[in-house]
Amino acid sequence: MVGNRFTGKSVLVTGGGSGLGRAIALSFAGEGAHVVVAGRGEGPLKETVGLIEERGGSAFAVTADVSRAEEIEAAVRAAVDRFGALDVAVNNAGVLRAGAPLAELSEADWRTQLDINVTGVFLALRAEIAQMREQESGGAIVNVASNLGPHLRVPGTAAYAATKAAVWALTHGAALDHIGDGVRINAVSPGASDTSMSLLPGETEAGRAARMKEGNPLGRVAGLDEVAAAVLYLASPQAASVVGTDLVVDGGAAA
Repeated sequence: MVGNRFTGKSVLVTGGGSGLGRAIALSFAGEGAHVVVAGRGEGPLKETVGLIEERGGSAFAVTADVSRAEEIEAAVRAAVDRFGALDVAVNNAGVLRAGAPLAELSEADWRTQLDINVTGVFLALRAEIAQMREQESGGAIVNVASNLGPHLRVPGTAAYAATKAAVWALTHGAALDHIGDGVRINAVSPGASDTSMSLLPGETEAGRAARMKEGNPLGRVAGLDEVAAAVLYLASPQAASVVGTDLVVDGGAAA
């Protein structure tokens, strides 16, 4: 236990079956939250739940595709049915299709990124806000965007960057629309972090480390715990006056 900022709180994390989503879920559970992990893969979600329960935490999994309104709405209802409220939501689910110039990107890859990264965040926000604004305690939402798009451009990532720029815009717009409802909305924009998504095609972790040492001001990728810490801060009471911000965690890449 590293703190108790979220003791007894109900937290929904989309894309919670692996990588950053799993790290975020574990971090919330480590601070006493009841965690609901949602995503498309039942097996990975159950693994996350198992890791939380092994550490004495409380969690359960809901299989849901965030690009389908009825499924993310069901995930929100499941959290409320189990824990009585939805205090925090982290919209982390996302996909990357990159490596080629925009003119060579398939329509299928474009639509997949748009459906998950943009429509998925919109649908999740809509369902989460609908619940939180009916609660006397309101709620906090953190969207996981990216330094790619609103802060940085890299060849071969134009479509992904466009979707994450859209998340940035959705975050700011929704924050203004709903702070009066007691719903506080912010974003975290990670750069390269310790997940497979930051590996170039065929690249090893050692190769990535060498590339980052030369190409990133900090000289390394961000640890998942470091990005998770930023998410937890924005969701916490310590950030009660932080509304519509975008916290960049990228080692200075976009500075």
